[in-house]
Amino acid sequence: MHSYTIQVTPTATTLQPRDVPVPEPGPGQVLVRMRAAGLNRGEFIAAHGLHAPGAPKPAGNEGAGEIAKLGAGVTQLREGERVMGRASGAFAEFALMDAREAIAVPSNLSWEEAASVPLVFAVVHDMLIAHGHLASGEWLLVTGISSGVGVASLQTAKALGARVIGTSGAEAKLQKLQSLGLDVGIRTRSGDFSGEVMRATGGRGADLAVNTVGGSVFAECIRSLAFEGRLAIVGYVDGVMKSEFDLDAAHSKRLTLFGVSNKLRNAEQRAATVRGLAADLLPLIAGGRIRPVIDRVFPFDDLQTAKAYMESNAHLGKIVVRMD
Repeated sequence: MHSYTIQVTPTATTLQPRDVPVPEPGPGQVLVRMRAAGLNRGEFIAAHGLHAPGAPKPAGNEGAGEIAKLGAGVTQLREGERVMGRASGAFAEFALMDAREAIAVPSNLSWEEAASVPLVFAVVHDMLIAHGHLASGEWLLVTGISSGVGVASLQTAKALGARVIGTSGAEAKLQKLQSLGLDVGIRTRSGDFSGEVMRATGGRGADLAVNTVGGSVFAECIRSLAFEGRLAIVGYVDGVMKSEFDLDAAHSKRLTLFGVSNKLRNAEQRAATVRGLAADLLPLIAGGRIRPVIDRVFPFDDLQTAKAYMESNAHLGKIVVRMD
């Protein structure tokens, strides 16, 4: 089958096409005939550590397709069923999924939309609901809001009844996000937005902040938080891994800081997040209140071009490859 591998050096990631045998599902797994797969910036940033340097590894982490074969012990799914989920090696004609993470695709979603759900909305559920406890009427701040995770955070927050402030370096992207309910857009790529956050919230600050950018805006996120505010750290596309830390602010405002990563979690912990997504967010997606935002779809053979497009930072929402 046609597939891609990814090789990591200390400074770069490289994709290579490969022809490999179709894998066999092990116990508790399903083999999926992939129809579409989503790109995620974190996979292509060497510093994120999602792939260790060394020999090439199967590339791709999420997708959607039909179940082609069941592994031993899988009874809750059936062959031919449309599913979406995390899948190591998703940039391939066939990929394996943990059956606990295979989610039935709602009938209103296309393959491309389904492939855009598993990772970003699992992350969003983890940081907005499970750990961020975002409530109706609260303020959410999202740095780098035009990313896949950023747009999904906006959509989910609005469905929960929250108000949203987003930062982006592109005014055109902020204008487009107004149609999804963005309350306040701040055009910036720098750590200079806390004043505007405070003005927008009447001096209160954000109840929850999502840092998708990294260390260059970390200190400003702290300054932007309200009393008993929460800060979710989900990415560092700027490559800045260290920042000043205001102990007095964290102490006096009783702040909560947490990371959002699956790197060290075990399979059951990852599956628990998927169950949360299915319980809390899938009904909103199936009901049309949340619809994945796709910037561009590329043919599978143009994955290299899709990766370059993602790295150009021109997109708003998700980038997907389609396997015809």
